[in-house]
Amino acid sequence: MSSSLVTLARNVLAAGVVRPDRLARIPLQLVRFGPVPATLGAVAALRFPDRAAVIDERGAVTCAELEHGAAALATALRDAPGRDGRIGVLCRNHREFVTAVLGLSRLGNDVVLLNTDFSAPQLGEVLDRERVTVLVHDGEFDAVVDESGFGGLRVHGDGADGERPSVAALVAAVGEPRPMTAERAGKLVIMTSGTTGTPKGARHDYALPALAAGALSFALRVPVRSGAPIVVAPPLFHVLGFGLLNAGLALGCPVVLARRFDPAATLAAIERHGAETLVAVPVMLRRLLDVPDGSRPASLRAVLVGGAALLPHLSEEFMDAFGDVLHNVYGATETGWAAISTPADLRAAPGTVGRPTLGITLRILDEDGRALPAGETGEIYTSGGLRFAGYTGGGAKRLRDGLTATGDLGHLDAAGRLFVDGRADDMIVSGGENVFPAEVEDLLNRHPDVAEASVTGVPDDEWGQRLAAHVVRAPGATVTADALRTHVKRRLARYKVPRDITFVEELPRTSTGKVRKKALRT
Repeated sequence: MSSSLVTLARNVLAAGVVRPDRLARIPLQLVRFGPVPATLGAVAALRFPDRAAVIDERGAVTCAELEHGAAALATALRDAPGRDGRIGVLCRNHREFVTAVLGLSRLGNDVVLLNTDFSAPQLGEVLDRERVTVLVHDGEFDAVVDESGFGGLRVHGDGADGERPSVAALVAAVGEPRPMTAERAGKLVIMTSGTTGTPKGARHDYALPALAAGALSFALRVPVRSGAPIVVAPPLFHVLGFGLLNAGLALGCPVVLARRFDPAATLAAIERHGAETLVAVPVMLRRLLDVPDGSRPASLRAVLVGGAALLPHLSEEFMDAFGDVLHNVYGATETGWAAISTPADLRAAPGTVGRPTLGITLRILDEDGRALPAGETGEIYTSGGLRFAGYTGGGAKRLRDGLTATGDLGHLDAAGRLFVDGRADDMIVSGGENVFPAEVEDLLNRHPDVAEASVTGVPDDEWGQRLAAHVVRAPGATVTADALRTHVKRRLARYKVPRDITFVEELPRTSTGKVRKKALRT
């Protein structure tokens, strides 16, 4: 053992973090399963056996209980028919989702996290493309799975219907799990959260240095304490929710889950559990602010938001109400998080996603691959995060000198803070002028009579494209399209004023809060 490892072991023992006999077993978990979620669960059970690992509507599950369930499920499915393919998980946020991922990832199979909003045709296409042969799904998705044409082994994540086994029944039937060592380290496949077409499966090879650097960056910028509860509101099949689930396991933090997001219930859960961290997507912040007489929990030390653009007006309003606790995370399903902004960043430079995290190289490049100086917009390229192993259906991101294209356009300010101006394919070119929708959307959203707004480009015979806005009025508001055009015209260039303004009851969104702009264009 190297001197650094000896020093680390001594420090861990001196701090009383884990018993000596358990400390010796921690490295063995990595040998058994590789750098996969199963290893985090096994290590958490050694370090924090009696701490709550997951808290859902049915109560708490300790780290030791979670590990037992995962090991028992793996034992039950070890010799299951069809276990030679990938294993899919189609579940809401609850304990069986976590048990399934921790148990299945120790088998050496690739585990595919599936979007609970999939229609039957989408689900069938993805299951076929990903070569899923075993599917763990909640009972509420029986009809969707039936219609998808899936013919493999099905296991209910929650409950039981007598026709097929459930996770809980399989765990109970095993009794004592069988020791096992995976023949290979399985990969985790997470669906991209794109707003058009069937999402792609992003496959990751987990490299320990990258995972360690990401964890350290998170710890340095976000004040999360070991043992302090974390409320994870986004779906666990999304990279943001799943990443913070893993962080909770690693830190021994109880992860508080709910099957569906309810803003009032979320505030109550933070209060009830004394949660210090909330994980959310931007639209959830808006819903929390809109809760009538909603509490502002004093226990909150950090609110981590990502998954979609956080407009400046929303970050300012949220911090004015909840305090300077907001951290904005920028990244992608393919590469993990690349930048994190602190509350100080958001106050000094509203709209920023912060500075690159530890171990991340970030460049703004023009179309010819040349690095651009601060203030100039180009495509964002990164390296050093999760090791993206390509899309499961074939294809990969563009690469330049070892850097991976994000598909986002952005710029750096003089202080090195990153701003995301928008998706490259969302940029609107009107009369030869480039317009990024986010700037116009932020201005519209600042109007007191506007609840939400989204801006897209539509074809125009004269200008090539013109701006079209879809607006949700604030409750009781009667603002007109002309009034909103005047509001924009007073503050932005004429070519940034939406020609078309349509009032709608709500904006169509994905399960992770992104506006489905294609649906607005049709």
